[in-house]
Amino acid sequence: MERIILQTADLSNTIYVKDLDETFHSVNGALQESNHVFIQAGFDEIIKSKNKINIYEVGFGTGLNALLTFTESSAKNISVSYTSIEAFPLEKNIIEELGYKNLFEKKYHANIDKIQNANWNETIQLNENSSLTKFNIKLEEYIFNSTFDLVYFDAFAPDKQPELWTEEIYKNIFNNMNEGGILVTYSAKGEVRRRMQRAGFTVERLPGPKGKREMLRARKMN
Repeated sequence: MERIILQTADLSNTIYVKDLDETFHSVNGALQESNHVFIQAGFDEIIKSKNKINIYEVGFGTGLNALLTFTESSAKNISVSYTSIEAFPLEKNIIEELGYKNLFEKKYHANIDKIQNANWNETIQLNENSSLTKFNIKLEEYIFNSTFDLVYFDAFAPDKQPELWTEEIYKNIFNNMNEGGILVTYSAKGEVRRRMQRAGFTVERLPGPKGKREMLRARKMN
């Protein structure tokens, strides 16, 4: 797939995939979207009740969600075990051209290098409290071997990859989440919400990031 680097409205970069006519992030701001959807609505919410969390990410993509998560967890002294899957990893030269290091303070740059250069299908320790495992695998093929507190559902849009937004997918994720666990996604489509509900989640609509009216947050209630 042909991939083109684009600068978004907040000056952070994203990727445009020509074959899908789709970007990895909102053109209204890659950084602000990831912060709003995954950090503020997901990470900041789950750490109200936990200081040690297991995260599962659908779609490693550019790695921006992981970078934001580990900088936040370091700043707030939260222990994170982060598992991410990606069917089509980006080449290292594209990752470098995105220039994400420039978005973070220098004290985080060593960890950013570790995250971006981590081998696929191996676990790396970022510090004494946190680890990262990136799997080069399709969502439909991933077999869970642990349970999670927080899920970042960051696949391409439902109309681009409908096979990833099914009730069966959500049921599988629901069954492998801990009680009180949270799933967040940028999508707010009615059918996505209803599929999550049928899978067992309690779902709420939240204000979306810039340029998008709403997003979804789902919980596995006790």
